[in-house]
Amino acid sequence: MPKVKVNGININYKVQGHGEPLVLIMGYSGDQTGWMFQTRAFKKHYRVITFDNRGVGKTDKPSGAYSTKMMADDTVGLMDHLGVKKAHILGVSMGGMISQAVAINYPERTNKLVLGCAFAGRHELSGLTPEFPQALGFGEDYTDDDARSAPIRKIADTLYSLAFNRKLYRILFMPLVKIQVRLIGTTGLLGQMEAVLGHNTLDNLPTITVPTLVIVGTKDRAIKPSSSEVIAKLIPNAKLVKVEGGSHAFFIEMRGRFNREVLDFLRGG
Repeated sequence: MPKVKVNGININYKVQGHGEPLVLIMGYSGDQTGWMFQTRAFKKHYRVITFDNRGVGKTDKPSGAYSTKMMADDTVGLMDHLGVKKAHILGVSMGGMISQAVAINYPERTNKLVLGCAFAGRHELSGLTPEFPQALGFGEDYTDDDARSAPIRKIADTLYSLAFNRKLYRILFMPLVKIQVRLIGTTGLLGQMEAVLGHNTLDNLPTITVPTLVIVGTKDRAIKPSSSEVIAKLIPNAKLVKVEGGSHAFFIEMRGRFNREVLDFLRGG
């Protein structure tokens, strides 16, 4: 896959299919291979652009804290390189946070917006589930400094153990994920964690005017499903879809439903 120098780093990317551009942004610690079930379906209708976020995969892993705004700049820089003036933007988990930053900071570059299993800020109804810090040994009153004190690989492993609700998928994917997390190294994981901890777009979401689909699994054990309700209420005229029984990784476990909802939304009027 090709690489390009964007925003001070080399980004590894791939383009598949033809039609309107559709940019897919993956979540924390995941690389673009996590979109395997989406690219297969979406490239029949769209020019699908996937890439490894800074900190993972074959993209550079600079030290220091990242932010979702910084990673939105990476995304738009890649669009510039590809000659894409405007695209549909789809992100899940941390990718959904980055997608919010793209729509807020680059409204003229955003066609339609899809936000999956993400949050816009952390409060009683929004953010990580209580199960997440508990799995790390913290109570509900944990602080950002508590999160920073946890071994970073343990955080990544915990996320993926909570992401899949179906035993079969945990058996199939967890060994691969653990290998992938160890190959990434700690620098990129730490940088991305700071992006998640620092993300807060609650005051800016009302400025988003593009058509928006907010989609979430009702049994997400990593990010509170109510986080998506908060997002949908703050973005004018956003459409909220709740996938009954869906996990945090419902775009994999329930990919048929996820892909159908996304395609129906993108291809709608």
